[in-house]
Amino acid sequence: MDWNWATVWWVAAGLLIAVELASGTFYLLMLAVGAAAGALAAHLGVGPTGQVLTAAIVGGAAIVGWHVRRSRMPAAAPAASNPDVNLDIGQSVQVTSWTPDGLAKVQYRGAAWQARFIGIAPAQSGRHVIRAVEGSCLLLDR
Repeated sequence: MDWNWATVWWVAAGLLIAVELASGTFYLLMLAVGAAAGALAAHLGVGPTGQVLTAAIVGGAAIVGWHVRRSRMPAAAPAASNPDVNLDIGQSVQVTSWTPDGLAKVQYRGAAWQARFIGIAPAQSGRHVIRAVEGSCLLLDR
């Protein structure tokens, strides 16, 4: 079997994609894009040096572009208050009474939970929304 430079680049791109799938590192996918650009350069008849330069420039630009895009995105909320991680965030509970130190016992999902008020106004009985979970304590706000 005779391998030309385009085949080598396509195999390299495939290996980078396989390693990216195993590791979850999105940057390897950007390097695979660079390897695919090297393969296209080989198909266009560019010499080996030009292929390497094409792969390096395209892969490097893709990595820099992805890094800039990620740095402009807002930071994710901590896991304790992130509704994408904890499905309890945003749910409501009924509080019948508060202790003077801002704690209460509430029924939520069929179990008794300790709750703490984190709002600004004085804690009052009624419907509250779960804003975060710290261990087995629900942090509530109006």
